[in-house]
Amino acid sequence: MPPDSERRVELARSASGEALKSLIHEASEDLLLALLENPNLEEPHLALLLERLDLPASVLSAVAGEGKWSSSEAIRLRLARHPRTPKRFALAAVRRLFLFDLVRVSLLPSAPADIRRIAEEVILTRVPRLAIGEKLTLARRGPSRVAGAILAEGHSQAIKLALPNPFLTESQILKVLAKPGVPERVIVAIACHPKWSCQYNVRVALVRHPHAPAAAIQAFLPQLTLGDLKQIARLEGLAPHLKRVLKDELARRASDREAAAEGSASRRTG
Repeated sequence: MPPDSERRVELARSASGEALKSLIHEASEDLLLALLENPNLEEPHLALLLERLDLPASVLSAVAGEGKWSSSEAIRLRLARHPRTPKRFALAAVRRLFLFDLVRVSLLPSAPADIRRIAEEVILTRVPRLAIGEKLTLARRGPSRVAGAILAEGHSQAIKLALPNPFLTESQILKVLAKPGVPERVIVAIACHPKWSCQYNVRVALVRHPHAPAAAIQAFLPQLTLGDLKQIARLEGLAPHLKRVLKDELARRASDREAAAEGSASRRTG
């Protein structure tokens, strides 16, 4: 290491005030590791350092391995969401985060995909024990899988907040509809929702569901393909009213096809 570099590394171990702040922006890995040994380095300095997306993994590992820093929620949050934090340290950090810091990580595009997924899974394990106020907040702005899990519980206020959640996906709605024991009011709310009731796959799932309201089913049937109608009609255990309306719709389709065929034949002969 050149003499000047050695002097700067030594300075990093003892600098204070503005000199310390300026060293946070240095590129040298050796200097940054030396900076972590500086007794004047405080949490606000370290938090600023961890905002740098170009930090070497060795610096992030050194921070994660130091007990006084890993005990800080603010530092754990930055370690969990940093794209260069070695995976074992990131996982350890994310599992110790508070609830709404987990939400932040799960929704942060710059965080590694596997860390975002683990953050969601940790939230899901906590959902059954959460207070209703926390559940309502998560229903409104939580990640997709979390919003879906809370929706499936069937709390009336949570249903109203979860269905317009911008992170909720069609995939999660379909999982809710396929989940055994979901309260009927959840199914009815989905069937009446202006966004989800317009999705073709959701309509098919609702038509199959025993708790879907009859009026909605009748409105959806003309929009379904003949192949889907026939497949649903072959399912076992269909409710009598659904069998009846399916039979009527299939008969109407057959009649329409016959009328169209006759019209086409008449035009050809004419």
